[in-house]
Amino acid sequence: MNYQEYGKENSEVIILLHGGGLSWWNYREEAELLRNKYHVILPILDGHSGSSRNFTSIESNAAEIIAFIDEQFGGSVLLIGGLSLGGQILLEILSQRRDICQYAIVESARVIPSRITHALIKPTFGSCYGLIRRRWFAKLQFKSLRIKQELFDDYFRDTCGITKENMIAFLQANSLYSIKNTLCSTSAKVHIFVGEKENPAMRSSSQMIYDELPESSFHILSKMYHGEFSINHAVFYVKKLLEIAEV
Repeated sequence: MNYQEYGKENSEVIILLHGGGLSWWNYREEAELLRNKYHVILPILDGHSGSSRNFTSIESNAAEIIAFIDEQFGGSVLLIGGLSLGGQILLEILSQRRDICQYAIVESARVIPSRITHALIKPTFGSCYGLIRRRWFAKLQFKSLRIKQELFDDYFRDTCGITKENMIAFLQANSLYSIKNTLCSTSAKVHIFVGEKENPAMRSSSQMIYDELPESSFHILSKMYHGEFSINHAVFYVKKLLEIAEV
């Protein structure tokens, strides 16, 4: 797994895991805001543009990050955050290692499997994958994701860098992920965020995570859609992160 790092001279470590189909720039603005105080690490998840290997599973991504933390930081860090696919990987990390971090920020992580969605992914992307490399089509997709305009070049470049096989693999994994029974053993203080305007399955997933972790906190973000919190509102995200990490 490859990593972008900011503030390497600082001792307290924060790791932020981007959403599926995006890359480390999902959290670039947050890293810039935090770099004077924290060592911020932005992994490039497997199967994404700039990654070191193909995507195999959410579980293997989690194991890679745990191994990295073991090797580089003695087995634990201050905080891990993750959006969507990154949020699922974060939940898996917490399930595999109870004391991996002190705090966690889970943003819009789906934990209600959908076999219908899983079955549709391969035929859908098999027929339309070529359009992803068309700038006009990418602009339509980008607009539907409600990502701020200045990130379009990053989005288009890195979407074009994802192979069809990898895109199908991580989308299928995303569609089937569910909470592991070891998640409730985590010692991390977990903070769950979901947009008010996200789809019902995402809001229900966030509620399920909260119900599984009685010591966690649950935040519904007013008027926000999927991913807007970390992608479009970095200053607000950092404000909340600092409130969490500096209690």
